Amino acid sequence: MDYKKVIQLIQDVPDYKAFLTVDELNESMHRLAERFPETIELIRIGHSKAGSPIHAMKIGSGRKTGLMFAMPHPNEPIGSMMLEFLSERLAEDDALRNDLDYTWYIIKCIDVDGTRLNEGWFKGPFSITNYARNFFRPPGHLQVEWTFPIDYKSLHFNQPLPETQALMNIIEKVKPDFIYSLHNSGFGGVYAYLSHDIPAFYPDFYRLVASQDLPLHMGEAEAPYARTFSKAVFGELSIKEAYDFLEQNGASDPAAQINSGDSSSAFARRFCDPHAIVCEMPYFYNPAIHDVSPSDMLRRDAILAGLRQSRQDGEFFRQQYDAIKDSLTVSSPFRDNLEASISQQNDYLTTQENWARNDPALDGQATVAEKFDNLLIRRFYNLLSIGMFVRLIQVEIAASGENPVLMNGLQVMQNKFLEESAALENEMKYEVVPIQKLVRVQLGAGLLYAGYVK
Repeated sequence: MDYKKVIQLIQDVPDYKAFLTVDELNESMHRLAERFPETIELIRIGHSKAGSPIHAMKIGSGRKTGLMFAMPHPNEPIGSMMLEFLSERLAEDDALRNDLDYTWYIIKCIDVDGTRLNEGWFKGPFSITNYARNFFRPPGHLQVEWTFPIDYKSLHFNQPLPETQALMNIIEKVKPDFIYSLHNSGFGGVYAYLSHDIPAFYPDFYRLVASQDLPLHMGEAEAPYARTFSKAVFGELSIKEAYDFLEQNGASDPAAQINSGDSSSAFARRFCDPHAIVCEMPYFYNPAIHDVSPSDMLRRDAILAGLRQSRQDGEFFRQQYDAIKDSLTVSSPFRDNLEASISQQNDYLTTQENWARNDPALDGQATVAEKFDNLLIRRFYNLLSIGMFVRLIQVEIAASGENPVLMNGLQVMQNKFLEESAALENEMKYEVVPIQKLVRVQLGAGLLYAGYVK
């Protein structure tokens, strides 16, 4: 699909004011299948850890096969809204299906249970405080996207979640040519990961982002080992590359730090040769994330300052967790996240510091975007962890009742949350990105890349 047609199509994306819940997504899917029984086939592909059914919609009968799934991380619902729009258009528009020439397998929500734990912020208000207060994200070994089997050096992971197993089954069955794992970031700018370096894609991608008045992400790459194809476009992240990076920077056992599996596209390469894309977009941004003028700090110093802050934050979490852990009686997804973070953070930060001190690529001046990323956006993501810590204690109190230890811990963490969220609300001077613009960019990027694949 060429750029002009993509731009015409994305103009029809509604001005969404909220994100749909799991139940709303399911209801919409079933209504659509009832409206277009000759076009849509509903396929039950598996179930969640809690037993909720997971369905894929098969739409079209083109020569290429495309797999698109939303909520691989349950705090990232932009993709579900993109698939909400695209599935309806594909169902009702014969010309669009013929032009794309794909057989589509569409999963509106792959992590059903985790998504339900985020629904407290789906209807707004859209602020970093409300987002952090209602945020949930599982640790790596419980994330759908990163629990595919892998054997690499000392890393041996073969504990796929039920949701991951559902994806494994459909990938093995349909052998997709195109995979769109629908992720998004929280704060920053727009950037993409691609499985293949396709330079012809980049000018259209940049025009697409600019058409919605959104900034490219010009801060730090999400991972130091990410391969740069072009500005704000990277090679897809690889667990093998993560392992090698940790090994090269002093980790005694990289597998212990990773403690998770491989990605969907890496697994798919066992059966086919798919092209894969991830298009990351933020809910919130500050124009500084696009500013490549020099700041008043060296890049190395900015990175190390951010890592020092992370180490201090991690020690605070450890102290507060030690104070309450003997009072915890129930398991919860929030507890899983906190315990994994505490157990892995020191070793992870040590390898990051080794890299930051020794990589000659960091000798130059940090840009304004890089400084903003290291010093402020890092604090934004720490606020999310504070919010989950508060929710952990609230879950325990609801299950086992109040006691002085838990109540004191709750007061400490709530005060910390209020203090840091108030500071960030003031310092970050952010703008909230309309959902419509985010859906347009994610849809446009996927269709452009699918077109190049075809």
